[in-house]
Amino acid sequence: YTRLLAPSIETELQNRLWEKAEAEAIQVFAANLRNLLLAPPVRGETILGIDPGFRTGCKVAVIDRTGAFLENTVIFPGSPSAAKVLAELIARHKVGKIAIGNGTGSREAEEFLRQADLGPMPVVVNEAGASIYSASDLAVAEFPGLDITVRGAISIARRYQDPLAEFVKIDPKSIGVGQYQHDVNQTRLKQSLDRTVESCVNFVGVDLNRASGPLLRYVSGITPTLAQRIVEHRDAQGPFATRQALLEVSGMGPKTFEQAAGFLRIPDSSEPLDASAVHPERYPLVQRIAADHEVSVSELLGNESVVARVDSAKYESDEAGAFTLQDILAELRKPGRDPRADHTTVEF
Repeated sequence: YTRLLAPSIETELQNRLWEKAEAEAIQVFAANLRNLLLAPPVRGETILGIDPGFRTGCKVAVIDRTGAFLENTVIFPGSPSAAKVLAELIARHKVGKIAIGNGTGSREAEEFLRQADLGPMPVVVNEAGASIYSASDLAVAEFPGLDITVRGAISIARRYQDPLAEFVKIDPKSIGVGQYQHDVNQTRLKQSLDRTVESCVNFVGVDLNRASGPLLRYVSGITPTLAQRIVEHRDAQGPFATRQALLEVSGMGPKTFEQAAGFLRIPDSSEPLDASAVHPERYPLVQRIAADHEVSVSELLGNESVVARVDSAKYESDEAGAFTLQDILAELRKPGRDPRADHTTVEF
């Protein structure tokens, strides 16, 4: 017993406990990542991002409401002209928010901005992984003519504007989702984090005409190659007018379209349901509901009084069961609703 059985049992128990602890740890890392990705976005604001620094100064970049880069500069918070330069930038681009990376010098930069009182309130943003993104091939392709430090400031502004769209460009392990993440099984951790990112992207939905390649590749059914083709097609042919136009993309077959279409949104489409989470397969059903209640589809969307009168049992079939109809009616009540909470700024 002492020589053979006891060591064997001890090893087996330790392995079991280790596996259990590892599974729990991976679950915690996935939950941390989910909270980070589903942080509330800042909608409809021009944002000024600041990558703080002492020796080389603070790198400043301005992005518009869609995340497009507008202008950049460098300031030294100690110099008399710094506040004036920022005030001119804020006035010129009508900046609504200021995001400061939480790296070295962030406290000093925040203090300087509070004392300068330039209007928009400064908020410190998690900059984990910003330097990795700014040196990546993706960042070089996005901003070929810009310095690596400027790309970092743009990333800080964008991750404040829409955390999900920006964080998907970085390997989840580089974001810093928890301590000891390098001690657990790396294959399982990667699978879990990738599943979490995919779940978050599909949960929120993606604006087809604004999404980057890295964001699109997490949409159900879309591979990295197909995501790149969608972006190239959009750049060459212009924005997608409808969801059906996706079928023109090389490699987008009917099965892939069936998997992906429900998660892709087109807010300005000629088909009102393209801006919602209703799948194209269910458009005839919604059109039938609208016709039965003597309204158009666009009048049905967001019309609580009409949707409340819909008898879902009447429309149940083998293709659309009770649960599917519940989802459709919930979407008709609040079409294109972002499940993430509205952004609120914490003031200390």
